[in-house]
Amino acid sequence: MAETGFASFNTTVDKTNRILHLIEEAYGWPRERRNQSYAALRALLHTLRDRLTVEQAAQLAAQLPMLVRGIYYEGWEPHKVPVKMGREEFLERIRRECRFEAPGGVEPLIHTVLQALRAHITEGEWEDVRASVPKNLESVLT
Repeated sequence: MAETGFASFNTTVDKTNRILHLIEEAYGWPRERRNQSYAALRALLHTLRDRLTVEQAAQLAAQLPMLVRGIYYEGWEPHKVPVKMGREEFLERIRRECRFEAPGGVEPLIHTVLQALRAHITEGEWEDVRASVPKNLESVLT
């Protein structure tokens, strides 16, 4: 565990590292490639956040670990959301923001990142998120 001298910070750094480690483990990436797991997490968080309404985005953020919540909100412009995007636009934005190639392509990467995040999101909140996106995008968020 990272030692910052402040318990809440230690906890959020640890939770964030565990999320990144789960992504790396799924792909067999060594820790030296942490920038790849971070880029994947950030790309998904930003793309999903921008597809949601301000209220939905805030409700989802409230469940994320503090450090991940900071990544989620980084650069957010609430007056510009929700950005209307279907399945292909959603996938393309993640491809553009995460410039690393992941085995199997962007959809398995999305599923891997979501699986790592889901330990922090209640089933009810996740169902609300999925219900708020178009049907053709809902299947990407399983």
